[in-house]
Amino acid sequence: MSKAIPPVSKYMTAMPHTIEPNQTLADAQKRLREYGVRHLPVRSGGEVVGLLSERDINLLATFAGIDITRSMVKDAMTTDVFKVEPETTVDQVAMAMAEKKYGSALVVQGNGTLVGIFTVVDGLRALGELFATRLK
Repeated sequence: MSKAIPPVSKYMTAMPHTIEPNQTLADAQKRLREYGVRHLPVRSGGEVVGLLSERDINLLATFAGIDITRSMVKDAMTTDVFKVEPETTVDQVAMAMAEKKYGSALVVQGNGTLVGIFTVVDGLRALGELFATRLK
């Protein structure tokens, strides 16, 4: 008898740290380091408007003329964000992330409210649990 595939909400990081589009990349970098995360959902007025990753900041910092203390999150964030609902199964999210090479999925309620983030690290935690409990 096989077990049901769990929803992404089981493995997501609930209530992720966020940033606003009018903050600087230096502010974002500080927040990423402070909380030990690699992705920050970008919210404006409570609505998700983008996603900023540590990788985005590091790449921009290498360009001549870019000053992360003056450059804004809104100028560096990704606006085409991969979103899923909390009930979406982990396998569906993992397959979509692998296919599109996404580093994360924002987990939103039907009304668009951000409730979590599911990253590659969360996916590896789910895989580890699968190996430890279901494949014995």
